[in-house]
Amino acid sequence: MKNSFKNLSFPELKAKRDELKKKFMELRFQMVIGHVDNPLQKRNMRRQIARLNTLIHAQEMAQKIEAK
Repeated sequence: MKNSFKNLSFPELKAKRDELKKKFMELRFQMVIGHVDNPLQKRNMRRQIARLNTLIHAQEMAQKIEAK
């Protein structure tokens, strides 16, 4: 799962990040209610979002360098 995001395009990365953020919010609400089977899901989702943010930032920086 760690390296599965590297071959996605820029719009796909942003869409995936938005999707994971929505799922993360839902998971947080479920944790408050107490209906979560695996509490480690929250940490894993947070890390996936961070990986996506890193890849998105790297592509944005590459585009800025190419534009110069």
